[in-house]
Amino acid sequence: MEFQDVVRRRRMVRRFTDEPVPAEIVDRLLRNAVRAPNAGFTQGWSFLALTEPQDRERFWTATTPAGSGRELSTWLAGMRTAPVLVVVLCSKDAYLDRYARPDKGWTDRDEARWPVPYWHVDAGMASLLMLQTALDEGLGACFFGIGAGEVPRFREAFGVPDEWAPTGVVAVGHPADGGAAGSPSRRRRKPLEEVVHRGRWTPR
Repeated sequence: MEFQDVVRRRRMVRRFTDEPVPAEIVDRLLRNAVRAPNAGFTQGWSFLALTEPQDRERFWTATTPAGSGRELSTWLAGMRTAPVLVVVLCSKDAYLDRYARPDKGWTDRDEARWPVPYWHVDAGMASLLMLQTALDEGLGACFFGIGAGEVPRFREAFGVPDEWAPTGVVAVGHPADGGAAGSPSRRRRKPLEEVVHRGRWTPR
């Protein structure tokens, strides 16, 4: 598929068929993810791939808030059909350590030096590569987060150390009919002239 087609056609898919995703495609998703740009070539990311039914069920049990409302229950009913879940995690410590090394010029691990948390930025870039790879393979995918209140249960369920923070999850599978409806179906895409400022900031 042409790159521009991948960019144009990518959507968040929220319901999948029961057709499995071949292991070699899951491997390609992960190989492409680690090609993402990352500050200082820190590579401070990890990926928890959940492809077995019992592992996915353990994930949903750990991360579903108690007393979920009707809207969340509808979302969950679709998302639970995904045959592949990849939890994308990042390590802040890895970045603080990397930039305290001599080739970076800092002599301490002061988090205040960082204008934004690049550990999550880089994990997001890796996630986008997985979303694009899925589409290139003729699949659908969706990126979503784990609620702050559910992170401790997620850690316990999968033995994830405190150093590793989940940035989000990429769900992958064969799209089901009607599985791509979401906010874009209710909100217009802003035209470039509303969001692009050329040369200097221009009031809109």
